[in-house]
Amino acid sequence: MSVAAPWARASAVAVLCFGFAAQGMAQQSAVQRGDAKFQHSCAPCHGAGVGDDGHAMLPGTDALRIKYKAAVPPVPALLEQRTDLTAAVLKVFLRNGSFSMPPFRPTELTDVEIADIASYIADKVKRAPTAPKAKP
Repeated sequence: MSVAAPWARASAVAVLCFGFAAQGMAQQSAVQRGDAKFQHSCAPCHGAGVGDDGHAMLPGTDALRIKYKAAVPPVPALLEQRTDLTAAVLKVFLRNGSFSMPPFRPTELTDVEIADIASYIADKVKRAPTAPKAKP
């Protein structure tokens, strides 16, 4: 048995392991990728929870609460509760910015990542428990 054979075998195993890891990452769903990208790029301003400045909401969520406070029908301030945020709508806001929200370049958020975020939000809304209907 040659000395090179064990190294060749180890190299082949390493290549197979990396291949399976890459395949697993590729198989990650759009919702999972969108969740991760939302948590990284959107939630720091538009997530649920209190702001570092003592406000009851994070700045992006609070800005949307103020913007839509008189909307009929009501529009949720929390992005993860919105039903109208398709990839096309998100892309307009993300590429152009809005008020104090800066625009995001394609090098910061790709079109695929925007579509993944839209998939995540749609899935989150779909899985949210529905409020019981009021009895007449």
